[in-house]
Amino acid sequence: MKTERQASIRLDEDPREILGVPPDAGDQRIREAYLCKVKENPPDRAPAAFERIRDAYEVLRDPRRRALHMFLSADPHAPLLSLLPASKRERKFTGPGPWLAVLREK
Repeated sequence: MKTERQASIRLDEDPREILGVPPDAGDQRIREAYLCKVKENPPDRAPAAFERIRDAYEVLRDPRRRALHMFLSADPHAPLLSLLPASKRERKFTGPGPWLAVLREK
């Protein structure tokens, strides 16, 4: 039986900073950073550091926990757009042509 354990990282701590990954890091990059940090801080030599690293990885690998942590740790006075990742794709204006064509059909 698997038991749910509460993460020992606080809401004001960013799990990405603990693992040293950028905000847009994918699952593979997060896993590589986790394994590297575990090699630097094995549980028998640095148990407190290992627990923080393990908890940060558990938060980042589960999309629900990641979203919940990001939502609860956000600055309440910041706009909600600060919660969304930066969009790399820019929208291009195509002009009124497509819209006018739709309106003319009707």
